[in-house]
Parts: sequence; C-alpha cells; structure tokens
Amino acid sequence: MKRRPLPVATALAATTALLLTACGSGDDSAKSKDDIEGADAGKAAASASPSASASGPADRPKITFPDGVENKFESWKTGDPTKDAVLSDVTQTVNAVDDAILRGDTNSSTLAYYRKGKALVSAQKWVLAWLDEDLTWTGVTRYYNPKVEVADSDTAAVVYCADESKAFNKNRKTGTVDRTPSDESPYVTYSTQLKKNSKGVWQTTEVLSKRGDKTCAA
Repeated sequence: MKRRPLPVATALAATTALLLTACGSGDDSAKSKDDIEGADAGKAAASASPSASASGPADRPKITFPDGVENKFESWKTGDPTKDAVLSDVTQTVNAVDDAILRGDTNSSTLAYYRKGKALVSAQKWVLAWLDEDLTWTGVTRYYNPKVEVADSDTAAVVYCADESKAFNKNRKTGTVDRTPSDESPYVTYSTQLKKNSKGVWQTTEVLSKRGDKTCAA
C-alpha cells in the first residue's frame, strides 16, 4: 500500500457524521470518532475522472498524470445534476492534490482553483511533506461509496472511501518504488465540506480523514 511520509498535520475534534449533520442529515451515529485534517494524500489521474464534462466554467485547469498513475472513481454518479456537479469537483480536488505532489509544486494554481481556506493550507503542507521526504507515488487508488448532502445552493458535504492497496511510494530522485508491505490499513474515509464560488466551482473548504475505518474495508 501507499504509506504516508509524515504523520498528519492537525487533529480536529470533528467527525464524518458531523460534516453530514452540518448539511442537514441529522446522523449522529459516529460522533465519537476522531477524524484528521490534512491527510488527503491523493493518487489521482485527472484523465480518469468519472465526470469528463465537469460543471461550471470552461477555463478549468487541465491535469495530466504520468503513465502508471491512476485514480479510479467507482459509482460516482447519482443522477441528480447538483449532486453530480459536487462529486465532479470532489474528483478534481483529489486530482489537484495529486498533481501537485507528482510535480512537487506547493504553490499549484490548480490546487488553489479547487481548494480554499483550511483545505488549501493543509494540502500545501501535505505536498511539502512529500517533498521533504523526496517521495512521489505510483499505482492506482480506488475511490468509492460516495455520499453527498447538499444543504443549499452553495453548500455541500461529501463522505467517500479510498483504497490505497495498489498505490506505492516512489523515490523522487532514484525512481525506486517501495512495494514493501505495510501494517497500516489501506482504507481511508474522507469527509469534505464544499462551497460553490461565484464561478460555479464547488471548492473544498475542509477535509477530514480516518484511516482503517471499517465502513471502507471492502
């Protein structure tokens, strides 16, 4: 699996359920969980986005990844236009983080296009952590089981799973891929909050993650 080069940056007293509650779901079943901000080490291939025609402006940045790097988004459409627009931009923010990691660009304009506030700062710190360890990555990451809640015309939350079992750290200088088995779980639950900006882009404003959550071990 793809291992984290550094511990997560900031612990938050928040949960997956609380994110959805903020958008009106009323689900209090997981309020005792400890989730983490800034651990969204993406593994994306923008060309693999499930929503090829993203909503909003036509000047969206183009993301292209090297051979051997891919994100697979499974069951990523609901049939509801608004929810699908939100999900489309969630894929793009994942892709933007991975693009920045792969290129080693902490000041990525693409990252700033899809993220703002805490989510942008944590992503920039995350990219820097990879650079400090001289690491990039290769392989495939699977994203699945998305749950979307739309609160109003410009506020939404998305919770989804990631399977990193086929993604691996790669030394940035030598190109050596580390396939050594890890005792960490490859499954991660992500909880995100989004706000739609004036251009129609659903920007991620906050990201929480929890590794080893049983709900994603599938």
